[in-house]
Amino acid sequence: MVVFSLISLLFATSNVFAAPGNTERSCNISNAKLTLPRNQTALTNPSFPPAFITVALGVQNYTCTDAGTFTSVGAVAELFDISCLFGTSSFDTIQDRFFTIWSQLPNNVPASSVVTLFGLDRTLTNVGEHYFITNPITGSGLSPKWDFTSRGATSGNRNAFVVGARAGGLPAPTGPQDIDWLQLTRVQGSLADEVFRVDTRGGQPPASCTPGSPLITVKYTSKYWLFGGSI
Repeated sequence: MVVFSLISLLFATSNVFAAPGNTERSCNISNAKLTLPRNQTALTNPSFPPAFITVALGVQNYTCTDAGTFTSVGAVAELFDISCLFGTSSFDTIQDRFFTIWSQLPNNVPASSVVTLFGLDRTLTNVGEHYFITNPITGSGLSPKWDFTSRGATSGNRNAFVVGARAGGLPAPTGPQDIDWLQLTRVQGSLADEVFRVDTRGGQPPASCTPGSPLITVKYTSKYWLFGGSI
């Protein structure tokens, strides 16, 4: 029944995607513009030209505090280059279409399977990973990292990563079920000078938990725009 449901969802959603062929770093996005919500000051316009536009499929990780609420302990996601979809209706909706399938797949099924199900495994390059590391400045706490050192056109470039620090955050315009939009600035690495997390879907934990309960993972999709950099 689950398989039939997923197949039905796939056929209902897959025809919105154009397939421009192998897109690995073949599209010029120098004039691509990130549109931020109006009448807000939490996020500012990027100061650098766009370098990568990616869609993320992953999980947000949470632990339960003694107060009975969940707190974030980072995230893990696979990143796929959607630069060549910019300006199309497919670009605007890809996080929704992917989340529809991703959120229903068993936890042991990899994120890349969603791209394959949509027939985009030859169109969207897996360019990197997003995960958290120990804060490289303070030596404690967690910092987000976007790592392109082993994937796509930047594979083998040891500087193709960026560790970011939060510069601003905004509740998702789509509602409290979706994780915040974020703006981050570079702490280390040459991949980008700024990173924006936008068009988020899912990722929010339950409102309460039982102290001592195990870590939970909550699936999400989003777009990550990377600006600047020197690779």
